[in-house]
Amino acid sequence: MKTVLITAFEPFGGEQINPSWEAVRQLNEQLLGGAKIVARQLPCVFGEALNALYKEMDELQPALVIAVGQAGGRSDISIERVAINVDDARIPDNQQNQPIDEPIVAGGPAAYFSTLPIKALVEGIREAGIPASVSQTAGTYVCNHVMYGLLHRLAEQGDGVRGGFIHIPYLPEQAAKLPGMPSMAAATVILALEMAISVALRTEQDIRLVGGATH
Repeated sequence: MKTVLITAFEPFGGEQINPSWEAVRQLNEQLLGGAKIVARQLPCVFGEALNALYKEMDELQPALVIAVGQAGGRSDISIERVAINVDDARIPDNQQNQPIDEPIVAGGPAAYFSTLPIKALVEGIREAGIPASVSQTAGTYVCNHVMYGLLHRLAEQGDGVRGGFIHIPYLPEQAAKLPGMPSMAAATVILALEMAISVALRTEQDIRLVGGATH
């Protein structure tokens, strides 16, 4: 049976919870689309997050890898298109590291595109009645760090395993303390992630769907 590795992060930036882990942990050991889902938490720490990810990839040999992270302020499920080869931390990570303008992989490509069928994922999530869009930036914090490191490892492997990154909004209990911030219920996020996994497993060729941005 195929294995899908889905990861999320521990809380960071003073938050008591991380919505990515609150949702992702509910998927652990589920069977979906003929595959077993394995959920793992990553530290919100530059370097250590990739070490933990690579360890799980080596042990599980997954057919699909999806990393999930919090994007406070966003209002929908954001399917990331691209990761860039730079760490530029606005705030320190959970070990007080704050790299500025440092490459994730020295001498690596400037960027990697997600190898998930990103437009098909957006369409599938929207068909489930959940707001979703293609995002053109995964930031320059630990989320982008993990996305770039994941795609770099998959490119080196060259075995056809696909991967990418999904950002999700705050949970309502977080937004309640941040007036005006959008949020999304955990049950809705879980449904969106289930749909994303299902679509990714069955879709070889991405669809053509408008997903660009003017700025």
